[in-house]
Amino acid sequence: MMQKVRFTKMHGLGNDYIYVDTLLYNIENPSRVAQLWSDRHRGIGSDGLVLIGRSHVPEADFTMRIFNADGSEAMMCGNASRCVGKYVYEKGLTTKKEIRLLTASGIKTIYMNSHAGITDSVTVDMGEPVFENPKQYMPGGVSLREGTFVSIGNPHYVVFADDVDAVEAEGRELENHPAFPERCNIEFAVMRPDGIRVRVWERGSGITQACGTGACAVAVAACTTGRSGRKSSIHMDGGTLEIEWNEADNHVYMTGPAEFVFEGEIQL
Repeated sequence: MMQKVRFTKMHGLGNDYIYVDTLLYNIENPSRVAQLWSDRHRGIGSDGLVLIGRSHVPEADFTMRIFNADGSEAMMCGNASRCVGKYVYEKGLTTKKEIRLLTASGIKTIYMNSHAGITDSVTVDMGEPVFENPKQYMPGGVSLREGTFVSIGNPHYVVFADDVDAVEAEGRELENHPAFPERCNIEFAVMRPDGIRVRVWERGSGITQACGTGACAVAVAACTTGRSGRKSSIHMDGGTLEIEWNEADNHVYMTGPAEFVFEGEIQL
């Protein structure tokens, strides 16, 4: 039976997703729906689909599931988590300014920086970074461009290069490199006096305007390689995120905007 689904289009620095409240609608095949709706010519147009739900565990308030434009399910998205915080707070689903969000990579705490019910910015505790050497997974004789692997709930490979635009030519190959059996998000970065300039190739979506977990990965990679301190301004195509790798708890905190674009109904 066909149903009309009300959706909300939101973006975090241009990283745009379609948001649906699953308390109101049952999306039976979210992978396929993400592919259809994300099409920028025949659908709504987005980097993917985000499903918001109530948590069934007491440790969290809400749940978030993310499906990329190619239908693959992502473990975590920093920009989407900020948007979910704004969604549930400004739509009156919660009055809390500290929201616990259950994701595929664990529970993330979201802090709403708001005045008079309007969200100015959102800070997300992204947890502790995880480091691995992807070369340990490589078959013999396969080379990999030099970079730093950091997991911020999902895998990232950060390359400090002279030209961040080179990610357009190399992103797809690096995403699918044998070193990354589950594929990988790719960031090309260059140090600047005002921070770090970054371009992102997202796993399952390609070039995107911004990536929250990617910005965190770049900030951590810059710190561990001696290029920066524990606080960095990350400048992406869609705008800037402020990242702090806190020394006291080893957690990475991401602060940035979240915006509504439009709402509508679509036949499912």
